[in-house]
Parts: sequence; structure tokens; C-alpha cells
Amino acid sequence: MTEMVYGAAPRQDGDPILPRWWRTIDKWSVSAILLLFGIGILLGLAASPPLAERNGLAPFYYVERQIVFGALAFAVMFVTTMMQPTLVRRLGVIGFLAAFVALVLLPVLGTDFGKGAVRWYSLGFASFQPSEFLKPVYVITMAWLIAASQEIGGPPGKSMSLGLTVVVVLFLAMQPDFGQAALVLFGWVVMYFVAGAPILLIVGVAGLAVAGGSFAYEHSAHFARRIDGFLNPDLDPTTQLGYATNAIREGGVFGVGVGEGVVKWSLPDAHTDFIIAVAAEEYGLILVLIIIALYALVVVRSFLRLIRERDTFTRLAGTGLVAMFGVQALINMGVAVRLLPAKGMTLPFVSYGGSSLVATGLALGMLLAFTRARPQGRINDILGHGRGR
Repeated sequence: MTEMVYGAAPRQDGDPILPRWWRTIDKWSVSAILLLFGIGILLGLAASPPLAERNGLAPFYYVERQIVFGALAFAVMFVTTMMQPTLVRRLGVIGFLAAFVALVLLPVLGTDFGKGAVRWYSLGFASFQPSEFLKPVYVITMAWLIAASQEIGGPPGKSMSLGLTVVVVLFLAMQPDFGQAALVLFGWVVMYFVAGAPILLIVGVAGLAVAGGSFAYEHSAHFARRIDGFLNPDLDPTTQLGYATNAIREGGVFGVGVGEGVVKWSLPDAHTDFIIAVAAEEYGLILVLIIIALYALVVVRSFLRLIRERDTFTRLAGTGLVAMFGVQALINMGVAVRLLPAKGMTLPFVSYGGSSLVATGLALGMLLAFTRARPQGRINDILGHGRGR
């Protein structure tokens, strides 16, 4: 009866899971993600040897670790894409509770690795950054609360999501990690807006964000230093932003040549936060445009698929995940060209970083699970039948 009403394609019992997964997954997005990781390895071969030499390690130590983390990230992504949205929601809520506890305990058990911000747990053989894993499971939990609030007799999920968001943002700001705090707040605003939030509430949240930024500027030397450096018209060429800006300028359209770049010898974070500067210097504007196009492909295709989704939770969670993914890439590249103040944020699937890679693999696995073609999963099925009657 359900198939007669909604026009779902019949499926034979015992249909193998892998062929079904291959038919329903967004292959263009998967291809773009693989290409981004491949470009990250290519850039890592150029950017990481100077850092390895300074630390007395093998030349391709960081590249080898990146490949290992990448394999783990793709394994997580692959397994997650095969899950149903209901299972993703359940695991996401549990994961949010675990990640939030880890975030709360950071001031007691965490370390800053000499960078001035307590964001990591040291595991000896590696480090773990809770905020990276918090982002995707936070989106799942907030989408669940907001979607539940729209059900008849449902809980006040929108108010609960706002309260949890404020708490998460405050804990991130305490690290301090204002970049991740802003990204989390942005994700909530996008989901709330898609769910039909009144414009006055959005304006109010924006006003609170500005007020919070002003407070942080007055009371955090770390935040004030980055804002002052961004607003200063005279860019110090010996700072990270100065080196990155000069490298992008020197690269031009076609770059200075593979292995000929010099910014990797000056920037301590050339393989992480400023990897796009290495790409621009050695390969030029052409590679940068390719990277931007790959991110745009994932974002646009995901939005096009989600706009046809009729399940509220799936639509909200997918929108939040893809919005945070795209904006994080924009922030990273915007910092490198001095359109934004320094944030300490990686370029997804391109920058070096174990926590970032695996967490991004989890986020994109969830996104690809939400955008899979499913019987009765499109709102057009309902609209089409409505027009036909």
C-alpha cells in the first residue's frame, strides 16, 4: 500500500548491500572528497619535510601519518555512509554526550602543546582534539531536537538546542577556540533558519555574537592580538599571515614550480592551517581554483539532494553538516588571503591532522548517508502525486 501511494521502486529481498550502496550514494561527492585527500597528500609531500627536518624526523614522517589517518577516516566514512538516518541519529546523540564530557574535562586533563590554547588530550603516540569530533555529533543532536519540536506534542527542542549551543560555545571560548565556537554557532543558525526561525531571533543571536566578540576582545589577549593583527593595515612580513600572503602573491597563475616554494621553510603551520599558501605558491591559482571547485561540488550537490528530502531531521542534519564543512573551508582560505582574522582552523581533508581528518570523515560519512537516494525519501514524491490527483 505504501509503494502504491508514494511510488517507491520495489526492491527484491536479499538485495546485496554493496550494490545497493553504490546505486544510492552520491558518486560525484565521493570522487571530490577522494581528490581533495589526494591533493592534501601531494601538498604534504612539499610542505611537511621542512617541519620533519626541524624536529629530527624522517622527511616524509608527517605524510606517512597523514596516509594512516586518511585510511582510518575513509574507513569511518565508508561505514557511516551505509547506516540509516535513524541509526546515525542515535549514535550521534551518544557521541555528542561523550564529546561534550571530553570538552568539559579539557581544562583539567588537556594540554596546549605550547600553543597557548588547551584544546588537546595527549595520548603519547598521538593527540586527540575533542572539538573536532564534537562538531558533527553536535549537528546531529541539534537537528534531532529541532525536528522533535515540530512534532505534535513534541518537546521544546528549539529552546533546548539554543541552550545547549550557548553552553558549547562558552566551553569552546574558554579554551580559547573562538574559531570553532563561531563555526558551531553558525551551524545552529543555519539549521534553525531552515526549520523556520523568526528573523528577529536570528538578528538577536547575531547581536549576541557581536557582543560576545567585543567582550572577548576586551578580556582575551589571545583574541585581541589576532583581531589587531587583522585590522592593522601594515602587515608584518615576518608573521604567518605575512609569509602566507607573500607566497600566494609569488605563486601567480601557474606557480613557481613543484618543490620550488619557500614558504614551507618559514611557516611552522604550512602543512596544517596554511596549506593553501603552499598550493598557491608552488602550483598557482589553477590548483587553488580546483580545490575551491571540489569543495563547491560537494556543497552544491549535497544541498540539491537535501532540498528534495522530506524527513525533517535528515534535511536539517544534512544541511548543518554541509554548511559547516563548506564554511570551514572558506574560513581557512579566507585567513590565508587575509579576508578573515587568523582562526587556527584546518582545510578539510587537505590539511594535516589526525583528529581533523577522522572527524571530517565521520561528518562526511553522515552527510553521504543523509543524501543517499532512498525509496520514498524525496518530497517530490508527495508533491508529484498531489498534482496528479
